[in-house]
Amino acid sequence: MKRRFLLLPAKHFSIVAIMIVLALSACRKEPQSQNTAPSTSAPAPAVNGASDQNKPSGPQLSYADVIERAGPAVVTIRSERRVRAPRQFPFFDNPLFRDFFGNQLPQSRSNQPQVQMALGSGVIVHADGTILTNHHVVDGAEQIKVELPNHRVFDAKVIGSDPPSDLAVLKIDAKDLPVLALADSDKVRVGDIALAIGNPLGIGQTVTAGIISAKSRYTGLSDGSFEDFLQTDAPINQGNSGGALINSTGELIGINSQILSTSGGNIGIGFAIPSNMARNVMDQLIKTGKVHRGQLGVGIQPMTPELAQQFGLSETRGVLVNTVAENGPAAKAGIRRGDVIVAFNGKPVSDGNTLRNQIAGTPPGTEVKLTIVRDKREQEIPVTLGEYQPRPEASANR
Repeated sequence: MKRRFLLLPAKHFSIVAIMIVLALSACRKEPQSQNTAPSTSAPAPAVNGASDQNKPSGPQLSYADVIERAGPAVVTIRSERRVRAPRQFPFFDNPLFRDFFGNQLPQSRSNQPQVQMALGSGVIVHADGTILTNHHVVDGAEQIKVELPNHRVFDAKVIGSDPPSDLAVLKIDAKDLPVLALADSDKVRVGDIALAIGNPLGIGQTVTAGIISAKSRYTGLSDGSFEDFLQTDAPINQGNSGGALINSTGELIGINSQILSTSGGNIGIGFAIPSNMARNVMDQLIKTGKVHRGQLGVGIQPMTPELAQQFGLSETRGVLVNTVAENGPAAKAGIRRGDVIVAFNGKPVSDGNTLRNQIAGTPPGTEVKLTIVRDKREQEIPVTLGEYQPRPEASANR
C-alpha cells in the first residue's frame, strides 16, 4: 500500500510555522501567568500558631477555661440538726407491765437526740460572702458549714429561706470572693449546652455536661407551690442540690434542685430553678427576709379541646376558672366561674403553672390586666392583686 502525503504550497508552510511558534510560546508563558494571577481557591488551614481567623469552625472541644472561672464560686454546704428518735416500746416502762411480766420485758430505748447531717452545694453570688442554695439543704439546721474549693471553711448564717421556691440565702464572713453572674434564664433555649457544678455524694467538686432538655417544667416533687424548672440531662446526684447550672460562657442559668429517678441516682432527668426566679427570691430575702407574692384568688383547670369548643374558642388555649375565692381580688374585679383566662398583661397563657408563676412574680397591690373569654367574646379586665399567704397544705388558689 502506497502512503499518500498531503502537499501544501510553499507559502502555506510559513503560516503554519508561525502558528506553531506562537503556540509554543503561549505554552511556555502559561506557568508564569498562573504564578502571578490572584488565586480564587480557599486558603489552606493555618497551622503552627497561625491566626484563629483561619482556623476551621467546629464544636467546642473543651470547657476547661469556663470551669476554671466558674468553679471557685461553687461551694460545699454541710448542715446538721438534732432530732429525737421515736421511742420503741414505751409502755414497757409502765410499772403495771413490769409487775405483771417482771424483768422479762425489754427496756425501752432511750429517747436521746440524734444528729442528722445534710450535704449540698451553693453558689457565691456576691463577693461579700452571700451564697444562694436550696431551702431543703439548710431546712431546720442548727449549724451550717460552708467549704470553699480551696478548702477554707466558714460558719454560715441563714439570711432568709423560702420553702415555696426551695431557695435560701446564706452569709459567711469573707470578702473578695469569686462570684457567678446570673444570666437571663428567659433567653435559655432547649438544646443549649448546660454544665452542672456541685459536690455529688460528698466526693468533691464535680463538673458534668449536658443540654437543656426542656423548660417550664412542673414536677410536684417539692411542696408543689412555685415550680418553673429548667430540665437538663447533665448528671445531677445527691449533694448537687443548691449547686450551679451554668451556660457555655460561665453564667449561672439555674440552681440545681431535684432529680427524677426510679433508683435514687441520676438517670438523665434533673431540674434546676431558673436564675430569674432565683434572682427575684434572693433579692427579696436579702432586703426583707421574706418573699412577697401576688395572688389572684381563683381555682383553675386545664383547657381541653372539648372545653375550648364549648366555650367558643377557635383553638385550645388558656385556662378555665372553676372557683373564685369570696372577696378575693378576682371576685372584686368581676371574674366569674366559667371565664377562660387567655392572656396575662398581654402575654398568652399556655397553662395553669405558667399563669401561677406570672401572678406570684408580680408584687402584691399591682394592677394587672387579664384577657378573658366570656360568652364566646373576648374582653380585658383589670385586677389588683392581693398577697399570697403560704399554708402548710397545698392551696388550690392561684
